[in-house]
Amino acid sequence: MKSYFLRYCILAFITFMFSCNKERFITDHSAKLGFSNDTVLFDTVFTAIGSTTHQLVVHNPHNEWIRISEIRLDHKSTASNPTSNFRLNINGNQSNTAINVEIPPKDSIYIFVEVTVNPNGQNNPMVIQDSITFITNDNNQHVDLVAFGQDCHIFRGQVFNNQTWVNDKPYLIFNSMGVNQNQVLTIEAGCHIHFHHNSSMYVLGTLIVNGTLHDSVIFEGDRLEKMYDDVPGQWGYIHLLAGSVNSNINYAEIKNSIIGIQVDTCVNANPTLILSNTRIEHVSIAGLFAQEATIKAWNCLIADCGQYSVALSIGGSYEFYQTTIANYWTYSNRMTPALVLNNYYKDIYNHINIRPLKKAYFGNCIIYGSLKNEILLDEYHNTDADFSYMFDHCLVRTDSTVFNNSNSAHFIDIIKNLDPVFISTFKYDYHPDASSPAKDKGDPNIGNLFPLDINGISRTKGKPDLGAYEYLPNQK
Repeated sequence: MKSYFLRYCILAFITFMFSCNKERFITDHSAKLGFSNDTVLFDTVFTAIGSTTHQLVVHNPHNEWIRISEIRLDHKSTASNPTSNFRLNINGNQSNTAINVEIPPKDSIYIFVEVTVNPNGQNNPMVIQDSITFITNDNNQHVDLVAFGQDCHIFRGQVFNNQTWVNDKPYLIFNSMGVNQNQVLTIEAGCHIHFHHNSSMYVLGTLIVNGTLHDSVIFEGDRLEKMYDDVPGQWGYIHLLAGSVNSNINYAEIKNSIIGIQVDTCVNANPTLILSNTRIEHVSIAGLFAQEATIKAWNCLIADCGQYSVALSIGGSYEFYQTTIANYWTYSNRMTPALVLNNYYKDIYNHINIRPLKKAYFGNCIIYGSLKNEILLDEYHNTDADFSYMFDHCLVRTDSTVFNNSNSAHFIDIIKNLDPVFISTFKYDYHPDASSPAKDKGDPNIGNLFPLDINGISRTKGKPDLGAYEYLPNQK
C-alpha cells in the first residue's frame, strides 16, 4: 500500500511540474516577439485576380513560453471598402483573427498572407495598405502589409469585332480571347497585355500592333513579381489561325509564354504576318512557329526558347532580314536546333503530305546558340516540291556538311561557327561586343533596306553588322 501511494505521489508531482513548466509564460510587458519581416510587401498585383502567397514567421526568442493574447488584421471598414484586401492563415487556421496563441521557447508560428486588389476605376498604380497587430502582455506590435495594385481591362473569353486598345490601363486576358474573321484588333503604343495562366489570343482576322521605339507593346503573364521576369510557360500564345491575313506587329515584346507567335496556313496571296522590331524571349517551346504561312520579318530578336527559336514547317514563304535567332536555353536539356525548315507532315494515317517551301530567305542574320548544330534543313527528298532556301551574309552555327559556301544557290558569304560574342547571353543581352565577328559583315544593300536597327541606331554609315543590333561602343 505504501509502495502504491509513493508511486502515485511521484506521478502526481511529475505531472504537476510539467504543467507548471508549460504554464510559466512570460508576463513581462517588455517581452517582444520577433518577425521575419517588419513589412510584408507585394509587388504589383492585378485587380480581382489576387497574388502569390507571402509568409510571415513569428518567433519567440525567449527561453520561456509566450502567449499572444490576440492576433488581428487591422482593417478599418469604410463604405467603399468594407472588407480588407488581405487574408490571413494563422498557424494553419484560415482566419483574420486569433486569440491566446502560444509559442514554445525558441519556437515559431507561421502566418500566410494573400491579397486581392479590387477595381476602383483609377488608371494609375495604387497602394493597398493594412497591418497585423500582435498583443502580448498588453504590448502591441505591428507588421505592415503593403501591395501595389492597378485597375485593368479584364477580358474573360470574349471574341471581338473591330476594336482598338489604347494605353489607358493594362489589359488582362483571363480564359483567353479571340478576334473574329475579317475583323481587326488594333493595339496602340505602350499597351501592356497580360495573360493569366494558359490563356491565349486567337486571331481569325487581323492583329495590328502599333508599338514605337520608345513605347513598345508588351505581351506577358500576369505574375509581376520580379522572380517571374524570365520564367517561361506562364501563358499560352498569340495564335494567328488559318485564314488570318495582314497582321502587322511592330515594336512588341512577347515573353514568358509557351509559344510566342503561332502562324497557321495562309489560304490566299496576302501575307499572314509582318513582324518588325520585335523581341520574343523566354518561351518554353518555340518563339515563332509557322505552318505553311507567309511571313516577312526584320530587326527581330528571337531567343531563349525551350525547343526552337524559329520553326518554319509544312512549307510556306518566309523572309528574315537583320534578325538575331539565338538560343542559350538553360531551364532544361535542349536537344532541338534554334532554326528548322521543313516541307512535309505525317497525317493520322502516317501518310506523308508535302507542302512546298517556296522561300526561306535569311539576309544579314545571326543564327547561333549553345548546340553544335543550330540549323536543321528537314527536307522530304522523294518529291519535286520546292525546298527553296538562302542564307545571305549570315553568321551560323552548324556541323552540317550541307552548308557549303561554294554553293551560291543557297549560301552567300557565310560565317560558320565563330562565336558572335554577344555582350551577355546570361543576362539576355544580344548586342555584339567589340570583338564580335558579326561587326561590319553585313551586305550594305540589305542594310539600306532597313537603315535603323531595333534600337533606332543607324546601320548605313558603313557596312552593317549582322543581326538585329548594331555595335555601339561603351554599351555594356
